[in-house]
Amino acid sequence: MHTISPWAATVQADLENGTVIWEKEFKNYNFHAFNTGDSIWILTTWPDGGKMAFRAAFGLNCCFEVTNLLDDGELLVLNLETRIGKYEVCVNFPDSEEVLLHYTTSFSAKMPLLIPFWPRDILVVTKQGSVENTSGNLHMHQMGSRSGILFASTTRPRTGSVFYFQNLGSLSPYCEATETSLEDTVGGAWPEIGFKLPVTNQKALPADKAYIISDAYVIFSDQIIDNEIQETQEFLNHLAHVYMALPHPEVFYHNWPDITQSCLRDLQQSKGCWTQTKGKSYLNAYLCDYDTPGEVMVQLAVLMPLNELKDWYGKTDPIYNELLDGIEGFYDPKVKTVNRWLPELAHQLDKSEEQKQEMVMDSWYLHHPLMNLARLALNGEKKAEELVLKSVDFAIKVAHHFDYQWPVFYKMDTLEVIKKETEPGKGGEKDVPGSYAHLMLLIYRLTNNKRYLREAEKSVKKLAGCGFDILYQANNTAFSAGALLELYKLTGKQEYLDLSYACLACLFKNMQIWDCQYGFGKNYPNYFSVFPLNNAPYTAAYEEMEVYAGLSEYLLQSETVDLPSSLKILIPEFLKYAISRFPFYYPPKLPEEMISDEVKTGEIGKELWIPLEDLYNGWEKSGQVGQEVYGAGVGFGVLTRQYHKVKGEEFLLFSDYPLIHIKKSNKTLTFKILGSASLECNLKILIPNKVKLKIKALVDKNIIAPTSENTEIISYNITGGSTVKIMW
Repeated sequence: MHTISPWAATVQADLENGTVIWEKEFKNYNFHAFNTGDSIWILTTWPDGGKMAFRAAFGLNCCFEVTNLLDDGELLVLNLETRIGKYEVCVNFPDSEEVLLHYTTSFSAKMPLLIPFWPRDILVVTKQGSVENTSGNLHMHQMGSRSGILFASTTRPRTGSVFYFQNLGSLSPYCEATETSLEDTVGGAWPEIGFKLPVTNQKALPADKAYIISDAYVIFSDQIIDNEIQETQEFLNHLAHVYMALPHPEVFYHNWPDITQSCLRDLQQSKGCWTQTKGKSYLNAYLCDYDTPGEVMVQLAVLMPLNELKDWYGKTDPIYNELLDGIEGFYDPKVKTVNRWLPELAHQLDKSEEQKQEMVMDSWYLHHPLMNLARLALNGEKKAEELVLKSVDFAIKVAHHFDYQWPVFYKMDTLEVIKKETEPGKGGEKDVPGSYAHLMLLIYRLTNNKRYLREAEKSVKKLAGCGFDILYQANNTAFSAGALLELYKLTGKQEYLDLSYACLACLFKNMQIWDCQYGFGKNYPNYFSVFPLNNAPYTAAYEEMEVYAGLSEYLLQSETVDLPSSLKILIPEFLKYAISRFPFYYPPKLPEEMISDEVKTGEIGKELWIPLEDLYNGWEKSGQVGQEVYGAGVGFGVLTRQYHKVKGEEFLLFSDYPLIHIKKSNKTLTFKILGSASLECNLKILIPNKVKLKIKALVDKNIIAPTSENTEIISYNITGGSTVKIMW
């Protein structure tokens, strides 16, 4: 039996004895609205009789009077009044394949109010018996400021599952007015779950203005979730259906060629980005951090996007050769692998953190630079090929020692475990088996040696059974998803594809699919952000960039796979919003007052196009960790993926969905846009000054008109999955 609060104890009896003020049958489900005095409930009844109640309005110690009820068959509008304010509850059922309920509640106080308490808005009720005797599984709920999602199954009575999405962006004006936060507002403990309005202990809610206090979307299913594959795939399906019903914020176009040039200039010219060791130049991890020895990941995190940029421009930036020249210095002959720190300076580590000690390795950190070396090798860099092939045996040795289940920290020379688990009982870095498999597959491509393919297959088996717990670090989980997709294509084994989707579910669970427009969050778009760790309070430039690059590649590589419609919706939309958001990691794009004056590492150069590591939404300032030089490749990655040169022509093609099958013939260009036919992407033709161009665009053989046009940019909105022909 569960312990329940007074706000839940009487609900069952109130509903049984209450008066129905509205009812509707929809897709074999029954919905009834009840006025139980201090609450307005929407009671949902499954076809088998199972019941769940949703508190659409709470009276704050007052009873409700229904002043007006309008039901036109599509939309229910309830106007309500209490002694302290007026409410409006709107209920509708958006067009969807699922059983999808949407209700929105606004409140206007008659006097300025402090609101010290608010109950959760979901309660499972029973056909017979008591609320406290029900049981269920919470598959996932909101963490921090991620999406306001709760996904649960009712097991006693054995009814089905519910996917609840609180559109937190709608509540931004409430939080701005009361200086509150929407972090950790969707969750709870069985049987009282759902959304809890932030309380206002310090600043009163103003009077005589209507504020949205709930904007909930709920999907009902008769499916009982009983394994992690079903759990993660149902999550993706439900999220995509809700996403299609949501209003979506505007997407902003940024001139990434100009941003790239600004980044290159500041990277080259700012002395705070660089340090010298024995005549060789190395990038600092953070601007003006001269105390920490050079790190191999930092060099390669910029070198790899520079390699892509070299191919895109057709010329080599001087920084590229400087960085490439220093990479060999990280090889440590004592352990026969590339080390995290320059071996000759490792004794200077200040031991301020667990990993800042000689020979201590963070598990994912061993593989990450080897991945980038392998990518460079596949792009023809012989020095990188030599280094990665000299180092990979050590990575395999470590994998075998830990049986493909890595701790957090270990000693490289002895393999002694320094920190076993991320948290007590949570295990180690659970997505490292996937990132290790990604490394093995890169080297398999490089060598065609099946030893590495076998290693990849052995490793990913450790991801089975993890469900929503796979993600340790978001970029590694993205690499894991790609590795599993590749293994599926190589072997045809369905289990790898299912695990790939599970990795993607973990990524989307860790995203913020709402636009925080209160506090400092209103200074930049943050819709569809992804957080680097499960408990990270901020989004991070480099990890976001790698997730973006990983999911972009995933979409390209999955073209021959029957990808679920949910992923054709969610992945391209994440990419579209990422491109729109990324420039706001650069301090010149932010107001100075939202950048922290106190910095953990190094200094902040507010005029530099070097990204901040950390962006907070809400009331916290950004840049508290530092200005990450190793994130300088963010702009390079966007330029090379979203902008397409046309051979022999001066104009550029930009698309915020990926393009495939690009072919040129005379003055004609054809290509296919990936994504869902239910959504649109932005396609732009960028024309240099003094170049005159007459363009005709066809989608599936039909001429389309531009949405806007001037001498420099011609813009189109085009649905995903379209075949496009451009003629000039």
